[in-house]
Amino acid sequence: MKLFLALAFCVLAASAVEHKINGENGWYVPQADGTFEWVDKDMAEAYLAAHAERERSLLNPVTFYLYTKSNMHSPQEIKATKSSISASNFNPNNPTRFTIHGWTSSADDYVNYGIRDAWFSHGDMNMITVDWGRARSVDYASSVLAVPGVGEQVADLINFLRTNNGLSLDNTMIIGHSLGAHVSGFAGKNVKNGQVHTIIGLDPALPLYSYDSPNKRLSSTDAYYVESIQTNGGTLGFLKPIGKGAFYPNGGKSQPGCGVDLTGSCAHSRSVIYYAEAVNQDNFPTMRCGDYEAAVSKNCGSTYSSVKMGAVTNAYMVSGDYYVPVNSQYPYGYGN
Repeated sequence: MKLFLALAFCVLAASAVEHKINGENGWYVPQADGTFEWVDKDMAEAYLAAHAERERSLLNPVTFYLYTKSNMHSPQEIKATKSSISASNFNPNNPTRFTIHGWTSSADDYVNYGIRDAWFSHGDMNMITVDWGRARSVDYASSVLAVPGVGEQVADLINFLRTNNGLSLDNTMIIGHSLGAHVSGFAGKNVKNGQVHTIIGLDPALPLYSYDSPNKRLSSTDAYYVESIQTNGGTLGFLKPIGKGAFYPNGGKSQPGCGVDLTGSCAHSRSVIYYAEAVNQDNFPTMRCGDYEAAVSKNCGSTYSSVKMGAVTNAYMVSGDYYVPVNSQYPYGYGN
């Protein structure tokens, strides 16, 4: 009898584990110490809904730093005021790029300086780093709650620059990593009288976000063109396609050269590294897939498409899911 009960317990335990589907009926939520804690979907959504209204009364500091070729290494803090912008190096004749970091990161993250340097290789830019302090909350859920408000503040600056300083939406791009990808989405949702041209979502964060609620996350309709580069799908990032163009390096779940990568942090950060390289070298050829499952299973044939991951021209020609072969070390792209 004891053996039977033990076996029954094991079966029940295994069944419980099997029913935990990350992103479907709950999430493995990252903790500050690098571990994960399972939270049921109903419980998590109730918590987020209950705290959403209170969130608006909390301090949600956002700082904007402008870099141009004239001040590549000495940022200018800017605000949505005429005096601030007029005293800065902002030039509406140049392209504008916003970069937005994720949880536990800051203005010093590679999503800012790595991508900034890559874009400067194309000429002068208005590179605006978005530093949001609530991303550094020990509690991941607290950072999630702050995301919509941060996105609104980014949109406020875009709307101000457009109204008062000649910013062109057609030459504006927002690039966000992880939670920063969802900030980008909320920024796009709150731009007035038009759409930002492009949003690049770098492994958009999965924990506490539902694929079935595009109004609460980065969505393919938040800009004229949304591209997602998905590198740790099913763990820290989404596996289902987020962008109008969804790119799956190495199938989108794990990345070569990352070793065991139990937390997924290496694969998660590769989205940023790949994108910076793509901007700088345009060296990530792709294979067109019938759907995202084919991309994940690397079952997209052996014929390269005319599309390269991260290319500026993607906004005018890309829709669908793409498999991207990558190397285990730099250069990660397969070249031309």
